[in-house]
Amino acid sequence: MCQLPARRNTHMRRAGAPYPTRPVRLIVPVAPAGASDITARLMGQWLSERLGQQFVIDNRPGANNIIGTEAVVRAPADGYTLLMVGTAQAINATLYDKLNFNFIRDIAPVAGIIRTALVVVVHPSFPAKTVPEFIAYAKAHPRKVNMASAGNGSPPHVSGELFKMMTVDMVHVPYRGGGPALTDLLGGQVQVYFPTTVSSIGYIKAGKLRALAVTTATRSDALPDIPTVGEFLPGYEASPWYGVGVPKNTPAEIVDKLNEAINAGLADPTIKARLADLGGEPMPMLPAEFGKFIADETEKWAKVVKFSGARPD
Repeated sequence: MCQLPARRNTHMRRAGAPYPTRPVRLIVPVAPAGASDITARLMGQWLSERLGQQFVIDNRPGANNIIGTEAVVRAPADGYTLLMVGTAQAINATLYDKLNFNFIRDIAPVAGIIRTALVVVVHPSFPAKTVPEFIAYAKAHPRKVNMASAGNGSPPHVSGELFKMMTVDMVHVPYRGGGPALTDLLGGQVQVYFPTTVSSIGYIKAGKLRALAVTTATRSDALPDIPTVGEFLPGYEASPWYGVGVPKNTPAEIVDKLNEAINAGLADPTIKARLADLGGEPMPMLPAEFGKFIADETEKWAKVVKFSGARPD
């Protein structure tokens, strides 16, 4: 008879315990390795140490981020299933005619983490050494410049399409991933590609690729001597980014606690240095700011996808 009230009290204490009281899953909708996965593991370790529960990285690759995203959309809104969000979800909103979810409606923004740069790179044998020279060459040789991408709708693809939209036509050559695209660029089979800084910087420094410009609004600390595209094309900006989201209706106090913890990580010198190694810079934002940022990115890439006529692979 005496044990029953004690059990009730224990349950009440657990119910009122501060979040999190058990391990949390951070679903990464791509395969291990790559900037998204590395960023997730870095932040997962920080959150585990700061919040006292393990943040487990759960890779759910497939269908251009859709499988992992849908898994979080369908998960309980209790703060124990998080999603690594990024540029791909903003692009997919227009790239796909039918999705079983609406990303902006069904995923609540928590915090931004990192904004990275892409680099406009050409084979060293290519005649152009600057962005204006590249545009002039492409105009003088209509549809003779082949632009590689990591696949239809990938950030390198839509970043290149934005460049095309503002300058000159090129022939899009989609590959199944960034690796094969880089291989063919190194071999001279294609003329230009918009890869990440991380994947291309070694080839640039070795002289195997020539960097014409970075796609960010400001110059990259990793390649400080390389100009931005925007220095020649005002208004051009294309920065792959990553952050964290949760199922809609997740309690605001949980969202705020996660946001505070992530932003504290972005201010930590060790985390900042690791993000810099990925060619990126921290992107601290409050949930509402991150939500507006996602909406703006979705609108921006919708125009580019419609212009390019891109369809999923």
